[in-house]
Amino acid sequence: MEIPDLTGGLVALLGLTFEEASADRVVISWQVRPELHQPFGIQHGGVYCAVVESAASVGGALWLADRGTVVGVSNQTDFLRAVRDGELTAVGTPVHRGRSQQLWQVEITDADERLVARGQVRLQNLSPA
Repeated sequence: MEIPDLTGGLVALLGLTFEEASADRVVISWQVRPELHQPFGIQHGGVYCAVVESAASVGGALWLADRGTVVGVSNQTDFLRAVRDGELTAVGTPVHRGRSQQLWQVEITDADERLVARGQVRLQNLSPA
């Protein structure tokens, strides 16, 4: 499977950079900035959820390749540390890859390698129509 364009849409709005994208590991980095803050001046939790989903979906799609497509059916993300600025890095890896579903975990760390959020996404593997 060819890696899809990972520069437009929500990826562009959030300013995400895919540092690595394979069937076994996805690494995304981005800069925390005021337009990504919630009203109290820290990184919005929805950004973490979107990054977790993005990492899992790209990795899952690369693994499934031409056997079909994937869609997220569950995203559970925990916010562990408030972040106001700086660069964050998300690393997604598979926990389980089966015939009909995949489970991916994603850990988000700051520049000091402190865990700031952690999530998991269950993906449904869809067969081609």
